[in-house]
Amino acid sequence: MAGSLRRVRLASASAQARAVARERGLIHLQSPLRRGTRRLFIDHPPPRDKQPNPYKGNRGIMRAWRALKYSLSGFKFAVFEESAFRQELALAAILLPAAVFLPVTSVERVLLIGSVLLVLIIELVNSSIEAAIDRISLERHELSKRAKDFGSAAVLIALGLCLLTWALLAGPVIVERVRTAFF
Repeated sequence: MAGSLRRVRLASASAQARAVARERGLIHLQSPLRRGTRRLFIDHPPPRDKQPNPYKGNRGIMRAWRALKYSLSGFKFAVFEESAFRQELALAAILLPAAVFLPVTSVERVLLIGSVLLVLIIELVNSSIEAAIDRISLERHELSKRAKDFGSAAVLIALGLCLLTWALLAGPVIVERVRTAFF
């Protein structure tokens, strides 16, 4: 029953488990419903403070405008600072026009374009993971290495999916064009 409030009688939970859950902010108590019983709500913690986040003050069109500026700034930073992103962007500059002009169905065209864009998206996520890890600490740590390796593995899987998509959908079309042009 995800999303709905689950009620558990306090008498059935141990005092230590209640204290740990309350300390972690996983539960909060409601006033007694009847004498001797109190209900435990495990859906979401109560608000911790009434102070608004100063970074969340923008609403409406200004929020969208600033989000666009931040997105373009991130894209610009990726182009100028991340060599792997530049390499994949160069690959996209070749493959995206090819996907538009290849004589394939609309669904195949969307799959070809989507697989290339997926590689760029995953590379941006990988770069953000690496930047966050480097922000925390530049010293070598096993968990930092694992996080960076997971991001790299995600990029590798996206590249493999792109290669497979292009080989299966565009490969036969390209082979047929080469065969008719030279033979």
